[in-house]
Amino acid sequence: MLRNPPRKPPLEAGDTMLAWERFLTGEPEAAAPLGNYVVSSWQRSLQLGVDPTGRAAPFAAHGDALHLLRERHHDLRSAATGVFAEVSELLAGSHSIMVLTDANGVVLDSAGDGRTLEQGLGIHLMPGGDWREDVVGTNGIGTALATGRPAQVHAAEHFCEGIKSWTCAGAPIFEPGTNDIVGVIDISGPPSTYQRTNLTLAVTAARQIEAALGERAAQERMRLLEVCLQRISGSDAAGLIALDSAGRLVHATGRIPPSIGIGERVPGLERHLPIEQWAARLPDGWRPEWLNPVSLDGRAIGAVLVIPDKPRSIAGRSPHAGSEADPARNSFEHIIGRGAAMSAAVNRARQLAGRNVPVLIEGETGAGKELLARAIHDDADGRRPFIAFNCGAVSKELVAAELFGHVAGAFTGATREGRPGRFELAHQGTLCLDEIGEMPLDLQPVLLRVLEEGVVYRVGDTHPRRVSVRLIAMTNRELRAEVEAGRFRRDLFYRVSVTSITVPPLRERVEDVDLLTEHFNRQLSTRHSLPMCRFGPGVMEALRAHSWPGNVRELRNLIERLLLTSSGETVTPDGLPPEFAAAETAELSPASLIEAERDAISRALQHEHGNVAGAARRLGISRSTIYRKMNQYRLHAGS
Repeated sequence: MLRNPPRKPPLEAGDTMLAWERFLTGEPEAAAPLGNYVVSSWQRSLQLGVDPTGRAAPFAAHGDALHLLRERHHDLRSAATGVFAEVSELLAGSHSIMVLTDANGVVLDSAGDGRTLEQGLGIHLMPGGDWREDVVGTNGIGTALATGRPAQVHAAEHFCEGIKSWTCAGAPIFEPGTNDIVGVIDISGPPSTYQRTNLTLAVTAARQIEAALGERAAQERMRLLEVCLQRISGSDAAGLIALDSAGRLVHATGRIPPSIGIGERVPGLERHLPIEQWAARLPDGWRPEWLNPVSLDGRAIGAVLVIPDKPRSIAGRSPHAGSEADPARNSFEHIIGRGAAMSAAVNRARQLAGRNVPVLIEGETGAGKELLARAIHDDADGRRPFIAFNCGAVSKELVAAELFGHVAGAFTGATREGRPGRFELAHQGTLCLDEIGEMPLDLQPVLLRVLEEGVVYRVGDTHPRRVSVRLIAMTNRELRAEVEAGRFRRDLFYRVSVTSITVPPLRERVEDVDLLTEHFNRQLSTRHSLPMCRFGPGVMEALRAHSWPGNVRELRNLIERLLLTSSGETVTPDGLPPEFAAAETAELSPASLIEAERDAISRALQHEHGNVAGAARRLGISRSTIYRKMNQYRLHAGS
């Protein structure tokens, strides 16, 4: 596709106005020597009934509607941030402005010369203004959208009389990997600002935004595939389906229902449809309960559908044997550790296993909090449900529906038949709330009331449902500090922390590194039908010396990575990721462990060019943990 057509110099204003007037009266001389795409646009505008005496573009969105529109296009606006930052200084004092629109020509953002921005208010060249060609006639934004090509429209070339005192150059922004237009970047100003290079600048800016969108899309696809890998490793699912935020198929594996090709959009999941509304629009055969939204940097980037395996009963074997859902895992025998800190936590948990009291389990991300929670649940025969829910994994608007359930039609995107919440599903069993510190503040009193009264009301319903659950809450935050900061209710804190356990981080249980390495090496080699890793001299010393900011989860992921990439060869220290370094064989002091952790975080930040989310993924820890560590060690994103 030719994205930057040549542009002829505009005619003198008087000649163009004469040609426009003749065009409107139907005189054949109208076609004159004007650029063909301008005349073609005039013809489309006339056929669409655009009023040539129009003074301004109409508004497509105001107030809350505009806020929601801009929020819906967060990725596009974020990708344009760098361009706007660079161009704002360039355009200051130039009498020109830069405008970003969505794929429908509605202005999302504008920046540049202050006086010109103010003048733009008069023609609604401002957020919310609708600059489609079929509503405001020939203009740089609308004509670029109509033709799919850059368009420069100068002064009298505009179709509507009220905007002929402007010149504009618009370039469409294309979605990476497709030819779908996602927006337009436009440079506008009074006629005196006309330059051929304005169009070149607009095209260059559009390409930069496309590059930023492509980089973001690659990060999101990688995150979705990481989630798929975790799901494959942690369950006996019959299949997995990964969808990006635009509802396109990113990955599919196993036994899946009749599917769509990779990169194709799933029917019913239109672009910009909020992910929380997907459950009601899934194709036939795809069930809402399979849907698991995936977030990156606090924003939903897509979803993974986990298709459960069909139940099997072979010699009494559980259909989930060996998986995270295997009831046999709900026992202390599956907790590996012999160090004093871990032994103390396990002994404390054993004391609480037979007592129906709330338990708060505190510890860093990846330290093994849920494994301890399952052991406290203590139900190896699988007769009582263990229901886990991550309070930080879904949007604020969906937390209530996920916890308490909803009735049919309770909100946009609600399932057709309604759905029970996690409290009802956990009746007579255990409800495990992970990242309880992420619970929205306005929902905390509702949660407190349910815990105290044992009654839930589904969203949109007035019928009370009595539930009896044992609560185990987990957090990687300093929950007492959250209370003091006003982000967590004091009464709820005391309700969920009747008893508490702290799971030590792996760096405080160095003596367990060898045990865990052997366990994961054997378990994962069997799962992947691969020979166990062989570790050369210096490797175990490097593993013992590592600070493990991602804790046990980081160790497990490392062993799996080595199994899948070592090709049966002996692993050497050089084969370890760069954040690992061989250490002296002497016993490590607390100071050296702290220094090692600081260095690991610093190296990860450098490798990810200061991207905190990328460094957190690389280390297998949460962003909140890495921010806390950065503050503790006085590290900066550029470190």
